[in-house]
Amino acid sequence: MQRVVIIGGGIIGSSIAYHLARHPLFDGMVTVIERDPSYTRASSALSCSSIRVQFSTPVNIALSQFGLDFIKRAATDLAVGDDVPALGLREPGYLYLASPMGEGEAVLRANHVIQREAGGDVALLDPTQLAQRFPWMNLDGIALGSLGLSGEGWFNGPGLHTALRTKARSLGVLFVARAATGFVRRNGAIGGVVLDNGAVIQAETVINAGGGWAHEVASWVGVTLPIRPRRRMVFTFACRAELANFPLLIDPSGIWVRPEGNGFVTGFSPGENEPDPDEPPLEIDEAEFHDRLWPVLASRVPAFEELKLTGGWAGYYDMNLSDHNGLVGAHPAAPSVLHVAGFSGHGMQHAPGIGRGVAELIAQGRFVSLDLSPLATDRLVSGEKLLESCII
Repeated sequence: MQRVVIIGGGIIGSSIAYHLARHPLFDGMVTVIERDPSYTRASSALSCSSIRVQFSTPVNIALSQFGLDFIKRAATDLAVGDDVPALGLREPGYLYLASPMGEGEAVLRANHVIQREAGGDVALLDPTQLAQRFPWMNLDGIALGSLGLSGEGWFNGPGLHTALRTKARSLGVLFVARAATGFVRRNGAIGGVVLDNGAVIQAETVINAGGGWAHEVASWVGVTLPIRPRRRMVFTFACRAELANFPLLIDPSGIWVRPEGNGFVTGFSPGENEPDPDEPPLEIDEAEFHDRLWPVLASRVPAFEELKLTGGWAGYYDMNLSDHNGLVGAHPAAPSVLHVAGFSGHGMQHAPGIGRGVAELIAQGRFVSLDLSPLATDRLVSGEKLLESCII
């Protein structure tokens, strides 16, 4: 019997556990170790839970397409008795805006070709077309927009995470509420995972799904992963105006905004030359909203001139500092551990496809449904980068 231990019970670890436990060719035991079963600081619990096909790499587009189908089937596939997950999927689309300055327009057009070839339902809109669809938006300085017509939106991410854990448990997966502290070796290979209480969970296969802290787990086998937890702030606000057909809007400045309940959520990522420290406190800085976000929001959507800040939160991206794409697979320096982390903000939407792929890799020795080899961890050694231009 093959014993698999997954370090990290967030959305990625839980998806792997679920897909592995239900794989018809897997005959073994799956244990998930999670140091914070409340998920207070977990990226999965603090995610804005959006999904899009507007990526610049085919593997990311395919992962999103599978993720959307998985979310739509969740009420059936993840039900446990009368416990039926309700994930509240909405599909108003993503709208990327580009100014005539810089390379934004060219990037949207190049990405559009890739997205359409992959089956993405995405349209390029000129300012006249944008004005017809979104009369509430100020289009000064806008040359082009890229709108997802279907297959993009947002959903209840924490609900998906909970449903995956619940279903995995019903399939026999064991969740252990402890911290992993290291490995034990047998005949030169990993033989188990040591817990903070001194206990050892035996394993033939270990998966590092530690999110922003995956680099700590990797260090136990002498591997350096360029993954760090980077804080991203999300602010909530209210607006009295009725703004119909509001998508997830990405301004050329990088600031994004979308509806949430009766209000809106908004945020940004620091620029290349701005401070972006590792694991700062999970606190929001309201000055960032008033000084940075509000002027852009009010300029782009005049109705937001009279918005009211209502709150906010902060969470961590498990940022892959190398190329902003996830790592899937063993590092050549230590083939006994599979690293599955570093998804840089799109782990929630890609977790279903990543979980399926890793389950296939373990149960069948290869990727079957979708080739995830572009995300291989060994690209850290070869120096090859899988660059993603659509980062939010």
